[in-house]
Amino acid sequence: MFLVVFRNRKRADIDHAAYEAEADHMLAMASAQPGYLSFKSYMAEDGEVIALSEWADEASARAWGRMAEHRAVQARGREEFYESYTLYACADPRIHHFNCKDKT
Repeated sequence: MFLVVFRNRKRADIDHAAYEAEADHMLAMASAQPGYLSFKSYMAEDGEVIALSEWADEASARAWGRMAEHRAVQARGREEFYESYTLYACADPRIHHFNCKDKT
């Protein structure tokens, strides 16, 4: 598995409808890509967003990152939507599971 974590803060003056439309379109495109596994996004009370995407492997995540339409939307994000962001990528993350239903 390859994990991508996108921490970001949006500008106060963004067009939220335009951002949501772009985000929905990108999610639809990403989910159709070979190697895509999942995507979830969470917003903290202070407005910071953590978006997690899981891919079968690094090659799949990088292929998505290089798609022309995705790159154009990334550029638009820097120009119009994001105040700041940090991208973390991790191949074969160390994983620990716990599920209380598994206890006997």
